[in-house]
Amino acid sequence: MKIAIGTTNKAKTEAVEAIAQNYFVDTIFTYVKAASEVSDQPMSNEETRLGAINRAKNAMLKTDASLSFGLEGGVTEIEGEMYVCNWGALTVSDGTTFTAAGAQIILPKEIAQEIRAGGELGPLMEQYTQRRDIRQGAGAVGIFTQGLVSRQMMFEHIVSLLVGQYLFTFPEK
Repeated sequence: MKIAIGTTNKAKTEAVEAIAQNYFVDTIFTYVKAASEVSDQPMSNEETRLGAINRAKNAMLKTDASLSFGLEGGVTEIEGEMYVCNWGALTVSDGTTFTAAGAQIILPKEIAQEIRAGGELGPLMEQYTQRRDIRQGAGAVGIFTQGLVSRQMMFEHIVSLLVGQYLFTFPEK
């Protein structure tokens, strides 16, 4: 099965590979830089979800895949607190699209302030931790859970939800 992944981000591609290879035989993965068509820092569940959907659909348009995945990280506000939010989408070649969300945790107030002032979580996390490529590895969720949940693990959960919906809807596949 040909599967397109609408990113080259290591945490996201490895999450899709880790789950999909357990359910689909002879899998060939293609990584494409697919546009999210949302802001660089999505600021709501709705915008983050839309970014994931757009990545999945745009990856499908760029390839001859049977399935495509789009994964997007963002932030959302609930009762004055800013949370990390994460969404995924799986698009089937017939146009069917499934969505699922992942873990959400509160960001420290100083990070939330910087994001509200126009900052982006990835670069802010690099500044905060003095480490590079946070979003390719642990991610904010990994940093703020002391490594108990990595960004890849969190996206694996989302990919599992997506694959499960696909297998339920298309049991013959």
